[in-house]
Amino acid sequence: MTADDLIPAALLDEKKSLLPDPSPVGRRGFLAGASLATGYALAAGPVQAQTAIRTDTQGLADGMVDVRTADGRTMPAYYARPAQGSKFATVIVVQEILGVHEYIKDTCRRLAKIGYLAVAPELYFRQGNPAAAPDIPTIQRDIVARVGDAQVMSDIDATVAWAGGNVGRGETARLGITGFCWGGRIVWLYAAHNRNLRAGVAWYGVLTGPTNEFRTRHPLDVVANIDAPILGLYGAADQGIPNETVERMRTALRDAGKRSEIVLYPDMPHAFHADYRPSYREAAARDGWRRLEVWFSRNLV
Repeated sequence: MTADDLIPAALLDEKKSLLPDPSPVGRRGFLAGASLATGYALAAGPVQAQTAIRTDTQGLADGMVDVRTADGRTMPAYYARPAQGSKFATVIVVQEILGVHEYIKDTCRRLAKIGYLAVAPELYFRQGNPAAAPDIPTIQRDIVARVGDAQVMSDIDATVAWAGGNVGRGETARLGITGFCWGGRIVWLYAAHNRNLRAGVAWYGVLTGPTNEFRTRHPLDVVANIDAPILGLYGAADQGIPNETVERMRTALRDAGKRSEIVLYPDMPHAFHADYRPSYREAAARDGWRRLEVWFSRNLV
């Protein structure tokens, strides 16, 4: 990692009180234990209880809600926000391939603990329930392959509209988005779709690839339309996202004069932030989360 990739020490000091402790039990109420398997997708495999983080709901309001989509359907979503107050900056949390399971819900709670309304919509709800699928190839074949980008953009728009309502208490003029794996790619696409977005953080999302009727474009194809500053967090040892495509995206953003940045962590695998999986790498995950906090603080707060 180069010096250009490091957050200034002053900013880290400023945010220090917001960061979780590295131990399984942190000062924000993080808990880890054998019971953590509850709520995780079956295809995730055995949960790594020694590293999996669970954020308590003290001081929060959270739960499942119904979001009305453009086609009149009811989409489930999980939200978390501070229990007191209103007009919170809003962050949409986009699921990894495994759907809105415990890890994604916990990410919402982590964001709520630092003052955001975080909402994770069930973006596969029309195609099936990934939590019940036996393995990732089954999810890819039977669910994800049938989820169209246009549908996802519309469903996120509906989620933003819910967040701005009286129940959501969100201030969508200060709108952010973050996503992991499958959701990392969606972050870039949504930034091109919604020109009112204020900031995004994409965790190891695919940047280019084949197209079809469901996936007509990829992040590298929409750089010109990305106005919001997006922070991309990638692993140099990711077997599914070649470093060459990460560098192409970095170059395209720079040549287009965009305010986005990309960090490529040496030797880090895919899903290095997924604390419940063997791919978890604590140092990179914590550094990425620090960067996310600073990024949203600069652009949303």
